[in-house]
Amino acid sequence: MNPPIAKIDAKILEAHNHKRTDNYYWMNERENPDTISYLEAENAYSEEKLKHTEEFQTQLFEEIKARIKKDDESVPYKIGEYLYYSRYDFGLEYPIFGRKKVGKELDLTKLATIADSLKEEIILNVNELAEGQPYCNVSNSKVSTNHQILCFSTDFVGRRIYDLQFKNLETGEILADKIADVTGSFVWANDNKTIFYTKQDEQTLRPFQLWRHVLGTEVSQDELVFTEENETFWLGVGKDKQKGFINIISNATVSSEMWFLDANKPEGKFQILQPRERDLEYFVDYFDGDFYILTNWKAKNFRLMKTAVSKPGKENWEEVIAHRDDVLLENVEIFNKFLVLEERQGGLTQIRIIEWKDRSEHYLAFGEPTYTSGIGYNPDSDTEWLRFSYNSLTTPNSVFDYQMETHEKILQKQQPVLGEFSADDYQSERIFATAEDGTKVAISLVYKKGVEKDGNNPLYLTAYGSYGMSYDPYFSTVRLSLLNRGFIFAIAHIRGGQEMGRAWYEDGKLLNKQNTFDDFISCSEYLISEKFTHSTQLVINGGSAGGLLMGAVVNKRPDLFKAVVADVAFVDVVTTMLDESIPLTTGEFDEWGNPKIKEFYDYMLSYSPYDNVEAQEYPSMLVTSGLHDSQVQYWEPTKWVAKLRTLKTDSNPLLLVTNMDAGHGGSSGRFERLKEIAREYAFLIDILGMDLK
Repeated sequence: MNPPIAKIDAKILEAHNHKRTDNYYWMNERENPDTISYLEAENAYSEEKLKHTEEFQTQLFEEIKARIKKDDESVPYKIGEYLYYSRYDFGLEYPIFGRKKVGKELDLTKLATIADSLKEEIILNVNELAEGQPYCNVSNSKVSTNHQILCFSTDFVGRRIYDLQFKNLETGEILADKIADVTGSFVWANDNKTIFYTKQDEQTLRPFQLWRHVLGTEVSQDELVFTEENETFWLGVGKDKQKGFINIISNATVSSEMWFLDANKPEGKFQILQPRERDLEYFVDYFDGDFYILTNWKAKNFRLMKTAVSKPGKENWEEVIAHRDDVLLENVEIFNKFLVLEERQGGLTQIRIIEWKDRSEHYLAFGEPTYTSGIGYNPDSDTEWLRFSYNSLTTPNSVFDYQMETHEKILQKQQPVLGEFSADDYQSERIFATAEDGTKVAISLVYKKGVEKDGNNPLYLTAYGSYGMSYDPYFSTVRLSLLNRGFIFAIAHIRGGQEMGRAWYEDGKLLNKQNTFDDFISCSEYLISEKFTHSTQLVINGGSAGGLLMGAVVNKRPDLFKAVVADVAFVDVVTTMLDESIPLTTGEFDEWGNPKIKEFYDYMLSYSPYDNVEAQEYPSMLVTSGLHDSQVQYWEPTKWVAKLRTLKTDSNPLLLVTNMDAGHGGSSGRFERLKEIAREYAFLIDILGMDLK
C-alpha cells in the first residue's frame, strides 16, 4: 500500500517582507471533505503498515491492562461530615463518584476500616453518562456548601467545551438548569444556590468572562460579572480553603491579577487585590483574616507574603518566607497550626513543615536519588494531618497522611500493580549531561537490574521543556512493558521546564528557546557516549510542546535517533503564532514571542519544525493527532507529515494516526487510551527489530 500523497495547493504567506510557501494550508478546513478524506487515508495507511503488529498490540494491551486493578478506588478525603472519593467498577472505562457520611470526627489511623464500614451513596456514575458516546469527559464536579447539590461538567467531543449540569443529591433528580458551551470551571457561593462560572470566546476558546447563575432561574437571565478584555490573559475562578472568598484569577504568562468577593454575599461587587503589572505574578490564599500571597515580586524564585484583607495592595505586603536563589517556592498549604511549603531544590521537590507557634521546622525525607513528591488535597485547615503523595521511577504512587506534630506517617494507599512486580527488580539513577554552553542538565533513568551499559540497550528518551512545566520522574505500570523487554527509560530535564528554578524556565523560552533543543541533543549524545545506548537503539517521544521538541531535534540531528513518536505535536509555530483566531495563540506571546515583531519572527522561523523540513534522511516516525484538539490543532501534525513525505530521502516508515473522536488527550476511557500506548510501543519495538512477543 502506497502512502497517501496530499494535494498541493500553494498559499503564499508573507510577513516582514519575507514570503513562505505553504502547500498544505488548506488542511485547516475541518469541514472540507478533502481534509477528512486525507486523514482517513492516513489512518488506513498506518493501519496497513502496522497490520503485522496487530497481534502484538493486543498482547501488549492485555499485558498492560493486566497490571491494573479493575475495581480500584481513590483514598477518600473528608469535607464536612462526608468522605468523598472516586472508584472504578470491574472492567468499566469511567469513574464512579461516591461519598459516605462519617460524622464530624475521623480517626485517620483507621481510615480504611472506617470507610469500609459505611454505606455508600453514588453521586455520579460517569459510565452512565458515557453510554453511546465515543468520548466522554467530566472535568469538574463540586458539591454545594451544604452538600445537597452536585454541579458537574461534561464534554462529549474532546474540544474542552463543556455543559454544566446540576443534580439534587437528596432526590437524585437532574435539575432543569443546564449551562451549555462553557469552560467547565466554576465555584459555589456559600448560599448553596449561586455559582460563578467562566465562559470562553467562541473562536479562540480563551476563557474571558465570568457569569453568575442562581439555581431555579433561566440561564438566559444569568448576569455577566466580569470580562477580561486583554487577549493575552485567561480568566479563572476559585475559592479559598476556608470558603471565605470567591476569587477571579486572570493570568497571562508573566502577569496575574486577582479580584475577591465575600463568598457569603454572592450578589456583591468584586474588589481588586493587586492591579496587574508586567512581570508580576501572584497567587493568593486566605487564612484567619489575612491574604497569603505567593509571588515573584522582587523574587525570581517566589516568596510568601501576607496582608490584611482590608489592605490588599502590594505596598502593604509583609514577608513571611524569604526568596532564595537556589530554592523555587512552588506551593503553599496553610493550616491552623502549621505552614507547609512545597519547594524545589536541585531539581527535586521537597516538603517543608513550619509550626506557626515557634517557627520550628522540618523536612520530609524520601531517600531515593530521583522522585516526585507533592502536597495533596487538604480541604480542612483545622487539622494536624497533612496529606501528601510520593512516587518515583521504581516506587508506585503512594498517598500518605502525616501527623505534623508527632511525625507519624500513615501509608493510606499505594498504587496496586497486579502480577509479578517487585520494586527491587529495578534500578533508578540521576546523571548529568553537559550542554553546548556548559550547563549541566539532569537525566533521570530507570532500568531492570542486570542491564549492562555496553551500548546495546534500547533506550526510550522523553522530555517536554516548555511553559515552566517540570517533567518530574514518575512511576508507570505501563512503562514496565518496556523495562521488562530490556529498555532503559530516561527523562531529560531540559531548559524550558522549571526543574532547577525560574531561571531554568527563562533560559528555555522566547529568544532562548534553542537551549531546549540543544539540551535534548546533548542528553542524547551523553547517553550514547556513556554506553547506555547507541543511536541505532535510541527512540524518543514528546507530546504537544514536547512534539515541537521532537520536530526540532530530528530536523537538526536526524542521525542521532532510530525512531520518533510525536504526539499531538505543535510543529507549525510561525503560522500558528501569526493567527490570533487560533486557541492559545494570544496568550502565548510571552512564551514563544510575537512573530509580528521581526526579531521573534526570524527566531521562530529558525527552529519551527514544519518550516525547516529538509531533503534529508529522517528516523522512522509515528505522529499522532486529534481531530477535535483545542490546544494543538489537528492540521499541524497533518501538514508536517505531508511535507515530510515529499522531502525526506529515506524509506523509513512515516505514519500519521488521527483520533477522529477525541482531542488533545486522546481517548477518554481508561482502557481505550491503553490501546493507543500499545500501538506506539509496538511501533517502536518493531522498528528496533526486537521480537514481537
